[in-house]
Amino acid sequence: MRGPSSTAREKLRWASKRVTTLQEDIAYSLFGIFGVHLPVIYGEKRQNALGRLLQEIIAYSGDITALDWVGQSSNFNSCLPAEISSYKAPPYTPPSLSEHDMQNLISTLRNNVTVQSASKLYTTLENLSVPRFSNARLQLPCIAFPVTEVRRWPCGDRDRCIIYEVKADGLQDLLIATEDKLVEFSPAKRTRQTFLLAHPWNRYDLGLIDFAEDTQSVEDWSVHRSPPSYTSSSYFGHNEPATRELRLIVRLRQPFGALLLAQQCGGEYKRIATDNNIVAQVGDVASVDDMMDVRTLEIL
Repeated sequence: MRGPSSTAREKLRWASKRVTTLQEDIAYSLFGIFGVHLPVIYGEKRQNALGRLLQEIIAYSGDITALDWVGQSSNFNSCLPAEISSYKAPPYTPPSLSEHDMQNLISTLRNNVTVQSASKLYTTLENLSVPRFSNARLQLPCIAFPVTEVRRWPCGDRDRCIIYEVKADGLQDLLIATEDKLVEFSPAKRTRQTFLLAHPWNRYDLGLIDFAEDTQSVEDWSVHRSPPSYTSSSYFGHNEPATRELRLIVRLRQPFGALLLAQQCGGEYKRIATDNNIVAQVGDVASVDDMMDVRTLEIL
């Protein structure tokens, strides 16, 4: 999950050790820091107060770094944490690519990725709406990877958590620790419930700005650093600079922070809270098809 300099996640980590007399004041004390204006409702539960704050942050800014946490899910919305202390741990930081590495990876892609598939993926992601909340339900644009197998890992008891091996179409296998008891299934032993590993879509990735190195605003970048346009005939020319579409695919092939989601009876999803960051990576480095399942999911 990538975002601009001084992300919501960084600010929440600064505030994660705060202690207040009234439990709801933990959220209220952050209104000014995030520049939000919400009614103060003394007596409400802290999960509700924190949920209202995080909902406003995501809805107003589109900054999904607030979804990067480990711990217990909130009753307000399963994609949000029950406690602000869930932000204490350092966030997952995607690997930074040098321009040299980027060019080498693009050279590899040129022999395996078609113009049509690269352009289609870029356009699909470009047309996605920003994340938004409505009645405490999160509409989350993402790239979805269907889970095909869940197995309990041998010797997986660790305090209250259980470790599971999770396989998903298009991704390398993962180990996930959670207090939730997951239904084990495989292609030979199916389950009626659908599970997904979701790559939340971050609008900043379209600009391909590495905010760890570049502190310019998106507006500055769009004015001063707009990528050149290319025709289809020059798209993969060895003498041409890399296109924005290929750069995007290289980024999407890097490890990313994923969410484990379980579909509910009404078609909505709930996030399964985990005791570790889920760091996923596309399995077939040349495949774009595995990244084409782009959706906006409703999460309770």
